[in-house]
Amino acid sequence: MTELPKKFPEYLIMYKTLTKKIEELDSETGKDKIKRYEDERTKIRNMFPENFFDNSEESL
Repeated sequence: MTELPKKFPEYLIMYKTLTKKIEELDSETGKDKIKRYEDERTKIRNMFPENFFDNSEESL
């Protein structure tokens, strides 16, 4: 397993929060927000080892 980023608990919380926000937003009215949230979530995901979030998303 590769190294976890510094402050990984904060990033993990941010990732989960962004995922919940994306699910809550209506796809038509919140397209811009969804895009920004997904971009930020991708940045966070890329900081972690591959497949790190695959199992954690099931528990959201």
